[in-house]
Amino acid sequence: MYISARERKILEHLLSKREEVTVKDIANELDVSPRTVHRDLKGVEEILKENGLTLNKKSGIGIQVAGSDENREKLTLFLFHLSHNEYTPEERQTIILSTLLDTKEPIKLVSLANDLNVTIATVSNDLNKIEEKIVPYGLHLVRKRGYGVEISGGESAKRKAMSKLIMENVDEFELISILKESIQRKASPPDDTATDRLLGLVDKKKLLVIEKQIDRIKHELPYEIADSSYIGLVVHLALAIERIQQGEEIRFEEEYLKNLKQSKEFEVARKIVDGLEEVFRIRISYGEIGYITMHLLGAKLRTDQDELLEDTSIQVGVSAQKLIRFVSNKIDVDLTKHVSLFQGLVAHLRPAIYRMKQNMGISNPLLSRIEQDYGELFLIIEEGVREVFPDIHVPSEEVGYLVMHFASALINRREENSQTVLVVCSTGIGTSKILSTKLKQEISGLKTINASLFDLNKLNLEDYDTIISTVPLKNLDQNYIVVSPLLPVDDVEKIKRSLMAPKPFQQKKKETEAANPFDTIGLLAEFEKVHHFSKAIYTVLKGFSVYNTPVEYRSIENALEYISGLLKERGIVDNEKTVLAELLKREELGGLGIPGTTLALYHARSDSVIEPSFTISRLQRPQQVPSMDGTSIEIHTILLLLAPREPGVETLEVLSGISSLIIRDESIIQLFQSGSEEELGMLLGKELRDIYKDKTNI
Repeated sequence: MYISARERKILEHLLSKREEVTVKDIANELDVSPRTVHRDLKGVEEILKENGLTLNKKSGIGIQVAGSDENREKLTLFLFHLSHNEYTPEERQTIILSTLLDTKEPIKLVSLANDLNVTIATVSNDLNKIEEKIVPYGLHLVRKRGYGVEISGGESAKRKAMSKLIMENVDEFELISILKESIQRKASPPDDTATDRLLGLVDKKKLLVIEKQIDRIKHELPYEIADSSYIGLVVHLALAIERIQQGEEIRFEEEYLKNLKQSKEFEVARKIVDGLEEVFRIRISYGEIGYITMHLLGAKLRTDQDELLEDTSIQVGVSAQKLIRFVSNKIDVDLTKHVSLFQGLVAHLRPAIYRMKQNMGISNPLLSRIEQDYGELFLIIEEGVREVFPDIHVPSEEVGYLVMHFASALINRREENSQTVLVVCSTGIGTSKILSTKLKQEISGLKTINASLFDLNKLNLEDYDTIISTVPLKNLDQNYIVVSPLLPVDDVEKIKRSLMAPKPFQQKKKETEAANPFDTIGLLAEFEKVHHFSKAIYTVLKGFSVYNTPVEYRSIENALEYISGLLKERGIVDNEKTVLAELLKREELGGLGIPGTTLALYHARSDSVIEPSFTISRLQRPQQVPSMDGTSIEIHTILLLLAPREPGVETLEVLSGISSLIIRDESIIQLFQSGSEEELGMLLGKELRDIYKDKTNI
């Protein structure tokens, strides 16, 4: 049977939904008018009929595919494997672009036209659209009569475009399925879909081999890699291997490569490359290792207890607080004390700033919905990032993710939770947060637990009343609901119906509760958490002091030596010389002066630190120090944060709270610059009490 591209799209949309959908929703999805959809529905009904299915139409509600699951699955698979006679304009442009990126020689327009079964004029028009898409990557389209068409530009730029093309157009779950060796099509001959054309840029077997190499080494990183970044890294490496085997390699600036070699990520990248060289019997240059290092640096996944004592985090924290203040002033809502928002922004901005500085790019499949649902907030944050990051181009995709953090903070409600929902997301911290908080806003009495796609096999899914996901979860036995991360009304109703419906495992759950009505282990865990928070806060408050450094201590090093000696006498550190060396080593990595203030924030984690500490030292003689923004400033006060080498989660929460407090607003900055020990002690006590209440729900 002949199925047009639009009919196929409509069928795929209808088959992916169990509930009714409106014609308007389909029209929006396909970017056509409702009238066009109505016209195509006749053909859709015929196709459904041929496959033992029908189209139910409910006036005022929507349309829905009816029939057996077996027939639905057969038609879905048929569409999946369909060799297309017609492509949508977007699919056609994707195919043309992937073809041009993958070839060294110019291609004749007539060849592209014959391949896609369209006219040369149509291909020419598609090329105009493609030209607009590739300019941001530093690529250009070369078109000459009698010569053909090709893309000119550097190898690095071409790889960025390829990687972005795959990540934006290939279903993320399909890529994950490939990586988990569960894709059913891996032994089948390639189809002729736009997706298959894109996956043709890389060898699926290579993806599996590369994923194993990364998995073997990734534990050596001091942080987890976000799912989407992990997939992006695997795709990048697969593209790199293909291109290296074709004789194309990255050329890297030697000075920048020298700086990268100092990082922990470079060593991990080198080990990944060692494995790849052995498996594929190729030589991979240092430039390629540098590029992999950049991916690792831009792929960090941070938890809400982001370690603000790490290099660059304080500087990022300053920028995050500036952005929070800017947005707060614009919307007339004070978000400056929202600890979760601050930590989430720092977690996102650290790798994001790196990505933006290196022009690495990022995809945001939710961008259009974010702009539509949060238009005013989007414009405010767009203006805010221009002010906070004047020297960095912040693309709309990154602005979209920042909007999600702020939207999450604005709609967050603290409620007594009774039903537990598992939220499966893989697009980043902001996505899961906004979905979870919207769920709690829309449905009273809900507790949400976030998980990534890779975590599913580690969880007991029967512990959850409902499973909600932003992507299809193939090969999952339990029922689940696929929703948009922005949670439209239809999705809310769908979730409410699911929560109200009886679950086959609910009775079992109640029986378990009846058999063990008192959860001793859970209660002990709660008390342990409270104990750790209490101990960390007590220790920091007990040890807090404001010192006046004697006038004879003329340099920053002398002042730090003086404070370290005092902390040794008080039993907070056991080796003041080691702590001083760690602080000076940290200073060499980058400025510690807080821009626009007379404060410098020195910080370190050391084996010689016995317990967490926050102290302040007033200098009798002002000193010039490098600032976090690369300038030089005159400081009068040293703020010193110290932590053991391996502090607990609760200790990090406490120190993180202090870091965010320091730069919260102008009045607090002024207090840290000139306030008395009593005034600062009261401020610190109030802040840590608020953190304690928030984190222990007391």
